Amino acid sequence: MPVTKFLSTAAALAGLLLLPGQAPAADAMPKRIGYVTNYATHEWYQNVIKGMKAHGKDLGIDVEVQDANLDIAKQVAAAEDFIAKGVDVLIITPVNEEGVVPLLRKAKAAGIPVVLEGNPVKGMTTMVAICDYDTGYAAGVAAGAYAKDKLGGKARVMNVGLKLLTATQLRSMGFMDGMHTVLPDAVMVHDLDGGGNPDRALEVSSAALAQNGDINIIYGINDSSSLGGLQAWKAAGKSQDGLLVVGTGGEGLAFINAIEKEPSYRIEAAMFPEKEGYTTIDAAVKLFNKQEVPPHIVSPTAAVIGEDWKTFYDYDGSTRTIKWDAVNALVPPAKCMKTAADLKK
Repeated sequence: MPVTKFLSTAAALAGLLLLPGQAPAADAMPKRIGYVTNYATHEWYQNVIKGMKAHGKDLGIDVEVQDANLDIAKQVAAAEDFIAKGVDVLIITPVNEEGVVPLLRKAKAAGIPVVLEGNPVKGMTTMVAICDYDTGYAAGVAAGAYAKDKLGGKARVMNVGLKLLTATQLRSMGFMDGMHTVLPDAVMVHDLDGGGNPDRALEVSSAALAQNGDINIIYGINDSSSLGGLQAWKAAGKSQDGLLVVGTGGEGLAFINAIEKEPSYRIEAAMFPEKEGYTTIDAAVKLFNKQEVPPHIVSPTAAVIGEDWKTFYDYDGSTRTIKWDAVNALVPPAKCMKTAADLKK
């Protein structure tokens, strides 16, 4: 398995993925797609929306966005508004699973297909999302190789996780499993719940380091978590020499700035939100044309080391621009190595 890129040899989903500006042959195009996001102020969703709108523009599709702002009542109202307006396809990032189930029934009754982004819901047709375990696993393999080469083969991990979501639990599990393929003696010293936000991540990381600072790898299930852990390390007056920080997401500019400015921040499990948004539009076109799609359309990820991020993004100091040719060359796995069901075993 390559260290810098997690590429599957499986190409079962290749037919679902279109190059920029390319329309599916002989397919009719929906005219209007409504997207109800759960949290539009977050950089991840801002870049998901950019990917949707860019691809929609290429295909001549009007993509309208409404924000639920983490409020399921607002999400229901926004989705019902799109259904009443008669959009051709509805895309939803669920605020929570239970609240979206009735929306799937209402959309079906109205003859409007639905694509979910990020999280599954009972009764769904399809979802576009990464493989969370695989993403963590690839980062773990990369971290293990880095530690073997530069940290004397020692790996003592502080996991700044998030226990609320199965997706983030899978990332942490995958990270340690991947690392163990390179360094079987790697140890998770601290298994923290950083809440997925920088303030909470800083708080719990500071407390953990005060208790036991003998770690040399910080893993965060998102960029806020890894950066919160690093901030706690720096606040404790510790040198970054002999430290590795691994982030997850590549949600916005934060990880680029961290890799460029922080000597310990060397690996990012990049999840390419623009590509995820792009792929939801492809899925919407497929459903509009009543074509079969798998329940989970996998969006690609890559474990990016150091300045390898430049393979996938241009950055002018204020704006990043995705390099579509490079990201579209990543082949996602046809099937996730582990899923939520594996957490229950």
